[in-house]
Amino acid sequence: MTLQEQYDEAMFDFSRGDFDRAIARLKGVLIQDAAHFDAQLAMGMAFYRKGDFASAIAEGHKAEALRPAEQLVHTNLSLFYQRAGDKQKAEQHGLQARIASWRAEAAKPNSSGAGSSGDPGLPLARPKAPHIQFPSQPWKKKTKAE
Repeated sequence: MTLQEQYDEAMFDFSRGDFDRAIARLKGVLIQDAAHFDAQLAMGMAFYRKGDFASAIAEGHKAEALRPAEQLVHTNLSLFYQRAGDKQKAEQHGLQARIASWRAEAAKPNSSGAGSSGDPGLPLARPKAPHIQFPSQPWKKKTKAE
């Protein structure tokens, strides 16, 4: 079985609620590829679903080591810490998740501000300023120059 197939089997077990089997399969994936981010992330969530918050936190930090600026890592860690009763660390990781989402939004090609098309070859049309004509002002006297 390929590494992807092993991961898929682990996620199938996870989706069925067989967290022990999912953890065993995810460990097998991580033995073959210690940098498999999705498996590491899923490992933390499997421990969380089992109610083993200490292991979930430990696995979550391993995922954080692989991708420190990943929003989902910090969202999960915030959840794990909250359930473990450490509100301060939960809030810290919640803030890190929010910062990561802002960075991801700023990195999108079309997020450079209002009116930006994202493609320098296709500038957006700018609206013309409306011509404003004031009503006649009979109280003003006309001069000879007018």
